[in-house]
Order: sequence, then C-alpha cells, then structure tokens
Amino acid sequence: MIRFFVSLFGINRLLRALSGRRELSLLVRIAKDNYIQEHLFNNPKYRDPKKLNKYESQSYSQNGEDGIIQEILARIGETNKYFVEIGAGNGLQNNTVVLLMNNWSGHWIEAAPNNIEIIQDRFKFLIASGSLSVDSSKVSENTIEELLEGFGVPEEFDLLSIDIDGIDYWVWKSLNYYRPRIVVIEYNAHYPPTFRWVQKYDTNRNWDGSSYFGASLKSLEILGSEKGYCLVGCDFAGVNAFFVRRDLVQNQFSPPYTAENHYEPPRYFLSGSRGHYPGIGEFLNI
Repeated sequence: MIRFFVSLFGINRLLRALSGRRELSLLVRIAKDNYIQEHLFNNPKYRDPKKLNKYESQSYSQNGEDGIIQEILARIGETNKYFVEIGAGNGLQNNTVVLLMNNWSGHWIEAAPNNIEIIQDRFKFLIASGSLSVDSSKVSENTIEELLEGFGVPEEFDLLSIDIDGIDYWVWKSLNYYRPRIVVIEYNAHYPPTFRWVQKYDTNRNWDGSSYFGASLKSLEILGSEKGYCLVGCDFAGVNAFFVRRDLVQNQFSPPYTAENHYEPPRYFLSGSRGHYPGIGEFLNI
C-alpha cells in the first residue's frame, strides 16, 4: 500500500499528506477506488454479464449494494415497490434509502434508541408522507411475522434486507407466511464457501466485534434453497448475499447458485462512504 502511495504522489507529497487528517482520508479514498477499479471492474472474473458485481455502486449503501439491487430489479422487475429492512441503522447508510428516493415505500425495524431518534428527525418528511414507517422492536424468530403483520406488510413484497449482526439466519428461517421477491442478508465471510456454520440462537447477545456472528454463506445458501430462493451474488466487500425467489430467476443470473460460485472474501477495509458524508432531506424526482 505504501508503495502505491509513493508511486502515485511522490515521497514529499506523501509526507505532507500524512500530516493532516483530511489529506490522509483523501489518500485512503483514492486507494480504495484504485483497488476496486483494478480488482473488480478490470478483473476478468466479473466480466460474465450475468454476474452482478460489475454493477456495484454506492449512494447510501455500505458498499456496492445500491447498484446490485438496482440491477436485480432491472432483471426481474418491480411489483408493489415495498421493502422491509431489519437493522436499518440510523437510516443514512443502508440498503433501502435509494429505494425510498425512487418512490418506494416500506418499513424499517431498528432496535437502537439513538438510531431511532436520528431516523425520526432526518426522515420525518417521509414518515409524515406515509412512505416510511419505523419500529424500534428487537426482532426474534417468535415475533417477526407478528411485527410485519401489524404494519400491514404485503405477503409478497419486493425486497427484504436483514443486517442485525447476529440472528439474521434465524429471523429469515422463521419467515413462512411472507415471500419477498429479493432477500439481501449479511453473511459471515470469515468462513470459506464450503463451510456450514450458524451462530447459536440467542436474542440477548450483541455483536462483540469478533468473527462470531451470523451465518456462513453455505448455510445461508442451503436455507435459501429450502425456502425457494437462489443465491445470485455477493457484494465485492464480502458483506451481503443476494437471493432471488426461484420462480423469478429464469436464465438471468450466473449459475450455479452456490456459495462456491458466488462467495466473496472479507474485504471490510472497503466499507464506508467514498464521497460526501451521507445526508438526507426533502427532494424532488425531477
């Protein structure tokens, strides 16, 4: 990495840049963009037009999820334009803000009180319009369907996103009545694509920052297949897996729909905004 900085900026400019936080942040951003360009967009591995990674882009998502979701929708179409996001954070960096900005509606579930306060402040114009509803419940396998029913979520809505750093697998497993067309779910890239591993069910455990969280991609692939879904891709950073309901897949994605084919290793150093700090306010679709 240092060799790249030196070759790009020269030793004197590098030393000057390292003396200021803002300049160092700029260097890191340039390095990330360079890495993504070289190892993703210029990589022959991703040239298959049915693969999703080359469509990655980031507006409000943590990584390239925004672009992947838009590409999946371009292939299978939209219906009721309704989403549910479980683990919405503070709303400024998740998988469904861009959908809200494209005249979708939906429901966020977020257990952290401080995040709920930010959402209610920053997104009050969307809440007031009825486009967005928010709930602070802590989900479990016993409560998730009751919560969705209480908010009038359609049986077959367009997109479900789950990112709660823990019992993600168990929450998806417990959904029987609801059949979203697309499921985006965090996977644990610490485990290789052939490895079956699921965190023990425990609603009281919070993520401690270690590799003990969620489920391996193989375990999610198997669960998805049992529920009628195909694993169609993972984001390049190795954070989210994308599933499409089997009846919608047809010949539009890259088979085989397995962890071995679609696994991406953990590249968590790529996470985070590569532009201005995410902001939100009233807007017009013109």
